Amino acid sequence: MVQADLVQVDLAAVFDVEPVACAVISPDLVYVAMNQAYERLARQPRGQMIGRNVFEVLCGGGSGEHAAHWREALEWVLAEGKPYVMPWGRYDLEVPGRPGVFEKRYWSTVNAPMLDAQERVTAIIHRSEDITAFIEQLDEHRARELGMPADLLGLEVELYARSRDLQEVNERLRHARACERRAMAALRDRVERQQQEVADASHDMRNPLAGLQTRLEDALADPDTDSRQVLHAALQDAQHLSDIVSDLLELARLDAEAPMQTEPLDLCQLVRDTLTRLSGRLPCDSRLGAPAVVHGCRPRLVRLLSNLLDNAERHADTRIEVSVTAAGGEAMVQVTDDGPGIPADEREAVFCRFYRRADARRADPSGTGLGLAIARQIAQAHHGSLHIADRATGTCMVVRLPLHTAAD
Repeated sequence: MVQADLVQVDLAAVFDVEPVACAVISPDLVYVAMNQAYERLARQPRGQMIGRNVFEVLCGGGSGEHAAHWREALEWVLAEGKPYVMPWGRYDLEVPGRPGVFEKRYWSTVNAPMLDAQERVTAIIHRSEDITAFIEQLDEHRARELGMPADLLGLEVELYARSRDLQEVNERLRHARACERRAMAALRDRVERQQQEVADASHDMRNPLAGLQTRLEDALADPDTDSRQVLHAALQDAQHLSDIVSDLLELARLDAEAPMQTEPLDLCQLVRDTLTRLSGRLPCDSRLGAPAVVHGCRPRLVRLLSNLLDNAERHADTRIEVSVTAAGGEAMVQVTDDGPGIPADEREAVFCRFYRRADARRADPSGTGLGLAIARQIAQAHHGSLHIADRATGTCMVVRLPLHTAAD
């Protein structure tokens, strides 16, 4: 047996002389490399194309039906990590030396992904082949010149029409699959979030239940125990459990988007009423201007304000400030404390259910970790928002709600 000599192959040279036009496109749709055939196809030197976005070089800057289809194909390859075969179609090229004059050209195009070890798309191989000569043979006059049978011509025309129909069906299927994947991802996130919430709720309810059980067992084991003291401690545990259940029920109603009884309400007056319920441990400065009337549910807006004021009182060192203003079609409530503040990277986390920072647990060990989550959902249920504003010291909670109009 004769063993063939091994030949060293310069793959870069092979790519460059490949007769079919090929280009390498980065994930941000920029030309990285191309062969000579692609230069001839594009009728531009590669030095003017490499490093530029594909839609800046071709497709008239990215506008038009052909460009939209090409963009969709490239984005699909990036998202799915699979090849995309475009139906052959027309894309005219400008005649060299004759600006503004185009000649009719037809193309067959394939886009295939290059994947790394983690199956991530690192580049796209874009291959285009000029099939103008083949398409032109479908012209009836040229078919007669070439002696093409009429039934064959009809078959090719029918094949072309059916390929376009098939492509449209494939597009709808891809869109349906993409929607299904998004729905499944959202469902998985929701299930995982609910599982975590159930675990957190079980953990938070276990402590007062365990305390209640221990106190009752000690009282039964020791007849000389002060029953009033035991009952008082048991009542605190029961109140903690009641708070958790109440918060969970409120979140369930908010999640279900249950109907609310709404009416025009002045936020300034709601703040005044809510301030009377504070413990009074710290002074609270209020700056309430002209009436700021919103269309909302009184119990829920009172709960939103109460949660924010309770949170501020829990974390403040010496004082609390609350203000209400109206401008630009919306009312704004700001609740500020002079406590330790919240780091920027935790300002969204504090609105997650059961999330409690270490200082919050120290300040109020019996807290549920649901107050701010409920407050944000109430704001959103009123078509508003709740966020934490930038501040050098302390914490500033900002609620924005649309002002009441005659159409509400």
